[in-house]
Amino acid sequence: MEATSELGLAQICYQAMAVWVWLWQDLVQPAGQAAPETQDPLNLLERFWFYLNTKFTVGNLSVSITTFATGLAVVVLSIFASRMLRGFFERRIASRTHIEPGLQYTLLRLIHYVIVAVGALIGLRLAFALDLTSLAVVFTALSVGIGFGLQYIAGDIASGFILLFERPVRVGDFISFGQDKSETQGKVTAIKLRTTLAQTNDGITVIVPNSKLVTNMMINWTYGNRRARISVPVGVAYDSDVDLVTEQLMRAAKDVKEVLTEPAPTVQFLGFGDSALDFRLLVWTARPRLHPRIKSEINYRIFRLFREAGIEIPFPQHELRWRGGEAKDEGGRMKDE
Repeated sequence: MEATSELGLAQICYQAMAVWVWLWQDLVQPAGQAAPETQDPLNLLERFWFYLNTKFTVGNLSVSITTFATGLAVVVLSIFASRMLRGFFERRIASRTHIEPGLQYTLLRLIHYVIVAVGALIGLRLAFALDLTSLAVVFTALSVGIGFGLQYIAGDIASGFILLFERPVRVGDFISFGQDKSETQGKVTAIKLRTTLAQTNDGITVIVPNSKLVTNMMINWTYGNRRARISVPVGVAYDSDVDLVTEQLMRAAKDVKEVLTEPAPTVQFLGFGDSALDFRLLVWTARPRLHPRIKSEINYRIFRLFREAGIEIPFPQHELRWRGGEAKDEGGRMKDE
């Protein structure tokens, strides 16, 4: 019973293949190419292989099912090869402590781009029998569309290569970018072909076009030197003891976590403001990413210490003088009631 079922299934498959070959020969087969004339079922594979290798010509492109599959396989293999080689080099480079992480990331990205680009060129060559001349013609034709319709994307891609080669921003750097009121700060986690990823202190990932980092002003807090100086401005009343103010500011910076003892904190007397004596406390940290938290902790200490020492932090105010029953400000101008 089982043998009869298997024989019936084989006959159905044979008939389906015969119908497919007949349709291919009569409807799809290009003119001028004749399939092998045979009625032997054993030669169906030869006929099938003939159709797989039948080439179709469109302009300067010549493609068949086998060549297209071969080119596609080469592209897929190049992607897998890129991943394997990046993993291999990443393990090897990670053991070289003298190579900084930003440089390691740049080398790995360049290896990925080179392998994929070479694989794509070989795949196109095998699939469509392209040569460099025809490929240059295609890119020249596409450049017109890129120049008009994709100029921003092309600019982001070019900026991505500038970031990888010139390296004004590296993976692991803490940067500030954007306008004053919409300024964003974050740690760079990845530099891709078109965008850069930065993670803020709130744990939010910001996606920034590469051209924004190349053409606009940006602050890199950790470029070159990993230490950064934090300025904490403060104003005190005119009748305050400046020596006592300096002492309390130095106490506010003492033993604060993430504040370096070398270089030591310093206090500067900036000048005489409209209603206050202007000072600023300068401290150094090796973790500039945390500068908002460090500055907040120092401000808490300054407020508490100034209150204990009786130092007044003034607020803007105007003095009014009455002359002849009229209200005048310090400049002698009339004040509306």
